[in-house]
Amino acid sequence: MVLYTSPFPNSFLSVLHSFSWGLIFPCYWLADRLVASFVPTTYEKRQRADDPCYFHALCIIITTPIYLALLVASLPFALIGFLLWSPLQSARRPYIYSRLKDKNHANGATLLTEWKAAGNGKSFCFGSANVCLLPDSLARFNNVFNTQARAKEIGRRIRNGASRPQIKIYIDSPTNTSISAASFSSLVSPQGGDNTNRTVNAGIKRTTSMEYKGDNCGSNNSEDSREDKGGAGEPNEGEENTCIVRINGEDNGHMSDTETDAVNGQAHASGPAEPSLEGDAEISKTPNHKQKEGDSGSLDSYSASRESLVKVRVGDGTVDQSTVNNKLLYKASIMKKTSVRKKKHTDETFDHEISAFFPANLDFLCLQEVFDKRAAEKLKEQLHHYFEYIVYDVGVYSCHGCCSFKFVNSGLLFASRYPVMDAAYHCYPNGRGTDSLASKGALFLKVQVGSTPQDQRIVGYISCTHLQAIAGDTTVRCEQLDMLQDWLSEFRKSTSSSSTANPEELVAFDVICGDLNFDNCSSEDKLEQQHSLFTHYKDPCRIGPGEDKPWAIGTLLDPEGLYDEEVCTPDNLQKVLESEEGRKGYLVYPTSKNHSSSQKGRKASLKGNGRRIDYMLYTEEGLYLEWKVEVEEFSFITQLAGLTDHLPVAMRLMVSTGEDDP
Repeated sequence: MVLYTSPFPNSFLSVLHSFSWGLIFPCYWLADRLVASFVPTTYEKRQRADDPCYFHALCIIITTPIYLALLVASLPFALIGFLLWSPLQSARRPYIYSRLKDKNHANGATLLTEWKAAGNGKSFCFGSANVCLLPDSLARFNNVFNTQARAKEIGRRIRNGASRPQIKIYIDSPTNTSISAASFSSLVSPQGGDNTNRTVNAGIKRTTSMEYKGDNCGSNNSEDSREDKGGAGEPNEGEENTCIVRINGEDNGHMSDTETDAVNGQAHASGPAEPSLEGDAEISKTPNHKQKEGDSGSLDSYSASRESLVKVRVGDGTVDQSTVNNKLLYKASIMKKTSVRKKKHTDETFDHEISAFFPANLDFLCLQEVFDKRAAEKLKEQLHHYFEYIVYDVGVYSCHGCCSFKFVNSGLLFASRYPVMDAAYHCYPNGRGTDSLASKGALFLKVQVGSTPQDQRIVGYISCTHLQAIAGDTTVRCEQLDMLQDWLSEFRKSTSSSSTANPEELVAFDVICGDLNFDNCSSEDKLEQQHSLFTHYKDPCRIGPGEDKPWAIGTLLDPEGLYDEEVCTPDNLQKVLESEEGRKGYLVYPTSKNHSSSQKGRKASLKGNGRRIDYMLYTEEGLYLEWKVEVEEFSFITQLAGLTDHLPVAMRLMVSTGEDDP
C-alpha cells in the first residue's frame, strides 16, 4: 500500500486547492474572530473583572463593525473559492503522511534493530489525548482559546515529556494507599540553581543510599536534549536507558553538594523510606499558576512533582564513570511499586499512576480533535522533533466519501517513532447533529517494530478513533463500534503478507486508542459498556461492565475549572486528582437521573472516580502464538493542564518472546 505524502495526486490540483482556500480564508478568519469576541473563557472573564476601565468592552464595540464590514466584503470571494474548493475534495486523499526529512535526527531504522538485541522481548509505549484544537470560536465553548498557540505548546510539552530519559523510582511503603505515590516536590525547588542542588542532595542524603548498576545511554530527537548534551560524546542511537538506583533508607551513600552529573536509566528504590523522605527533605515551593517558562509541563521546566527534574551525583565508589554522560538534566518518573500497595484487587500486575509528564520513550501517539489545519501544522512541526513519522489531516471534506457535507476533517493525528507500513481511513456514515459536520471516523495503521534473526518482520496494528459525542446517541456509538471492528478486521486481512505455513510477518500487538465518548459507570451508557468489542479487547482500567478498577480516574475535566489556580499547572492538577475530594471538584462524573453531569463543588458520594471516556485497549487475539502481551504500566497524565479539557492516557505493553526469538 502506498502512503500519501501530499493531499492531492498532482501539483496542479494542489495549487488550485491553495488558490481556492486563499479566497475562502479571509471570510473564515473574520467570522471566527467575530464569534470568538463574544464567547469569553473563564480566564478572560477574570481578567476583565480586574479592568475598571472596561477596556475590552470598548475594543469589542470598536472592532465588531470593522469585522462585519470586512466579512461582508469578503463573502463574494469566499463564494467563488468555495465553488472551486468543494469539487476538488473528490480528488483529495484521506490523509497526509509526513516523515522527518533531517536524516541526522531520524532513527526509525535504528529502532528496528533493537528487537534482535532485546532477547526476551520488548516494551512499547502508547499515548492518547483529546487536544480540542478546533477553530478558536468553537474551542471557546469548551472554555479553551488561542488554538494556534495551544497547538504549539501542546507539541512542546509532549515532546518534552517523551524525550526525557526513563528513570523510575519504586518505593515500598505499605502505609500509603493512595492512587499514586506521595509527591516528591519537596526534593526540588521550582527554580534551578546551586542552592536547589544542595537542597536536593541534602534531602536525599539524610534518608537514602544509592547504588548505580547501569550503563549505556539513550538518545532522542529533542532539540533541547541535544542542547543540554553540548559537547558530550554522542551515545548510540536507539539504546534504552538502563540505570538502576536502589534506595535502602540507609545513610551510607555519598552525594555531592556542588556540581551535579546525571546518570541514564531506570531507578529502583526499596525500603519503607517514603515517610522519612517527606519529613526530612527541605520543602521549597513558590505559587505558580501561570503557564510560563518554569512550569513542570512546559518545555523548559524546572519544577518538581512525582516526575521531577532531579539532578544527582552518585558516589564515586559505586559508579563506573565511563557510563556517566556529561551533565544531563533528568526528569524522574516516580512510581509506587504495586506489589506492596494496599488495594481492593491484589492481583494487579502492573504499575499505574497519575503523572505530571508523558511517559519517557513514548513510541506511539494518537490524538483527537486536531480539527484546525493551521494548528495541525504547528503541532506536527513540534512533534517532529521527537517522532519521525506522522499521519495528519486525516478525513474527508465536502460530500466526498460520506452521506452529509463535511466542513472539517476527522481530527485524528498519529505520530510514531517506528516506520509506518500501511494506513487506511474510514468515515462513520451515521454521524448525527453537529457531529455530522465533521468526518469522524477511524484511522488504521500498521507499523514495523523490528525483525527476527530469520529476517521476519515484526509488526503491530494501531487504531485511532473518535466516536459520536452527543449524549443519548447510544445506538449511534454502538453502530460505530461495530464498524470499527469490521474495518479493522478488513485492514488486517488486506495488509497481511503472511501465510500460516510460512509467516513473513509476526504480529506483536494490536491496540485501539481514542475518545469513545462513553464511560464505564454511567447508567446511560450500558449498551456501549456491554459491546462485543470488550470481549475481544482488554481495557486495563476495567473490571467489567459498569465497574472500573479503584485506581482508575475520569479523563473528562470540568471546563469551568480549567483555569483555577489549584489545577492550571501539571503539578497542581496532579496533586488535586490524587485526592477523592479534589476529583469531585474538577472532574465530570457519570450522569444519572438525579445528578447533572457537572459535579463541580459537590461533596456528596459519587459513583466511580469521574467519567473515563478516553480509552487504551489491547488484544491477545491474532498475535504470534508463542508471544505474550502484558500491560507494564498505565498512566493518567496532567502535562496538558490548562490546554485541553481531557486528561491524556498512556499504556506501556511488554511483548514477551520467551528465551529465544522465533
